[in-house]
Amino acid sequence: MPKKIGDLSSSSQREKSEAIKELRSVYKLDRLLKYFDLKRSTFYENIKPKKDKYIEIKQKILEIYNKSNKRKGYRWITSDLHKSGVQINHKTVLRLMQQLGIKSIVRSKKYNSYSGATSGIAVENILQRNFSTTSINQKWTTDVTEFKVCGKKIYLSGIMDMHSKEIIAHTVSFSPNMKLIMNMIKLAYKKTGNPKNVIIQSDQGWQYRHISYKYFLKKKHAIQSMSRKGNCLDNAVIENFWGILKTEWFYLNDFDSVDKFLEELESYIHYFNYERDSSVLNYRTPIEVRMK
Repeated sequence: MPKKIGDLSSSSQREKSEAIKELRSVYKLDRLLKYFDLKRSTFYENIKPKKDKYIEIKQKILEIYNKSNKRKGYRWITSDLHKSGVQINHKTVLRLMQQLGIKSIVRSKKYNSYSGATSGIAVENILQRNFSTTSINQKWTTDVTEFKVCGKKIYLSGIMDMHSKEIIAHTVSFSPNMKLIMNMIKLAYKKTGNPKNVIIQSDQGWQYRHISYKYFLKKKHAIQSMSRKGNCLDNAVIENFWGILKTEWFYLNDFDSVDKFLEELESYIHYFNYERDSSVLNYRTPIEVRMK
């Protein structure tokens, strides 16, 4: 044997096996095994590819990731694994996701809601960015956002419970008119059992200044609150939802018809309420929070 091999008599069997593997292109295997005093079976055992102990967990990670349409990041996936009985550190999940070459979609765009022309009288910003709650039906937030599908503008009016983050009610129209807003707010009260003293935050859009909207809220013993003009942070909770909706769903899809858009919109909102857990909700879904 060449001198460069050195004295490996005290080396482990695995180290010897690695040395033999490296030298096989130069020397015959039998000669190397004899020199290193290593059995053939031991050599082959040591050079076998190591079994990936995380293979099953990686499969679960991929299933969770794909089911969420690539929306879930490592912390979110870690929570889902814990729920399924797999105890694993979030740092390990991050490392495994990096090995798999997957990562969550990053939300990087900012969105503006439709506020319409100014008319009527705005009310005070009672909420003052105090979005904290202790139970459902204390504070709601509402807004209108716009989509462009197949050359048409489509308006979505939604209302969210600030406690559960549930989209309580939503309506869709080709025009941001009062019918869009009134149908939405009526549906919200119908679905929640007509709670009293709800603080409802909106921007200063003309629909929320309209006498019919104000009168309806007064009949329901609601407390109306409006963001300051041009300050979307005063209504940040639902603005955040619009961002999630568009990043996780709208911008990832091509719609060949308005009907397809409307169908998939309903599917996403159902997913958001019933399946999409969140770190903000301690990895529960909005419906789980509401039903608690």
